[in-house]
Amino acid sequence: MAGEQILVIEDNADNLELVLFLLEQAGFRGVGVSDGRQALTWLSDHRPDLILLDMSLPEIDGWELAGQLKANTLTREIPVVALTAHTLPGDRKRALDAGCDGYISKPLDVPHFAETVAGFLRGETPV
Repeated sequence: MAGEQILVIEDNADNLELVLFLLEQAGFRGVGVSDGRQALTWLSDHRPDLILLDMSLPEIDGWELAGQLKANTLTREIPVVALTAHTLPGDRKRALDAGCDGYISKPLDVPHFAETVAGFLRGETPV
């Protein structure tokens, strides 16, 4: 897999820069936005292969945005993966219940990040 477009929705500029860098290094085309409203605007004209979604966002938080994406016929088939520092027991289930198809915790496992993303693109759900 190479060249897939991935939308990264992340309000922390340093985290967004790191994720986009890691995606680019792995051959993916990353696009970054910093909040849920920007994501919805961008998604009105684009269909990425995967969405990496921070759950703590301004405007529309990731929990709400995941539900909106899965309720919309134009975006419901796009895999949405929570990319979050919410790592308390139950947070993974909460993200999945909100509409996410997968979960990646922060801080990122940098050496394995690209392979984890590639797995989600292949339809695999890492434990």
